[in-house]
Amino acid sequence: MSNHQDKQLIYGVHAVEEAITSGKSFERIYIQKTEKSDTLKDLNALIKENRLPVHHVPIQKINRLCRKNHQGVVAFLSILPEVQVEEVVTRCFEEGRDPKILVLDGITDVRNFGALSRSALAFGFDGILVPHKGSALLHEDAVKASAGALMKIPVCKSKNLSSTLGELKNFGLSIIGITEKANTSVRDMKAEGPSALILGNEETGIHPNALALCDQTYRIEISENIDSLNVSVAGAIAMFQFNA
Repeated sequence: MSNHQDKQLIYGVHAVEEAITSGKSFERIYIQKTEKSDTLKDLNALIKENRLPVHHVPIQKINRLCRKNHQGVVAFLSILPEVQVEEVVTRCFEEGRDPKILVLDGITDVRNFGALSRSALAFGFDGILVPHKGSALLHEDAVKASAGALMKIPVCKSKNLSSTLGELKNFGLSIIGITEKANTSVRDMKAEGPSALILGNEETGIHPNALALCDQTYRIEISENIDSLNVSVAGAIAMFQFNA
């Protein structure tokens, strides 16, 4: 494990409990998937009470993350401040601007996430919305891949992405999806007023529940000689057209 990830990683039941009770912000918590001891039962209850992102995984994954006496528990602390997407949208409206939000549904590769964040900053997006689970870890590798953009553009996490998209629609934002299932070319994209642009995982695309909330959908036309574009490339094209 690299040194900069070590700075974010804590391990052991008591260390993680203390971090929770002291109000630390967590990127992700991993707990060994096993018959729960009383100690792990108490920790799981504390995590649930604080609605923290937790993954129950085999011991082999825990051992890959940390070779020390982890007691079946490791966690990554967040290096980025927690921001609510409602705060970002409200601030834009207060400043007399139409908010532009980039939504990344299931983008788990750190390099792609970093590249998309860099493009979002370059094309004037006000914030990035991601699900709590099923998204890239926002550690220093992601910041590096973004060329520092992640320190300048707020990343907002949602425990239920579909529900949050519904809230954005209530704020007056149009939801625009990029999907190969669309009939309309991205060349014809109309992004006027408050809007959110959503991109999905390269393999599975936008989750059906999120896709159903889209007001408009567009596809990027490519040659028949290739199946698909890298999501960071597709995202850059879509964000450029979003501003056209």
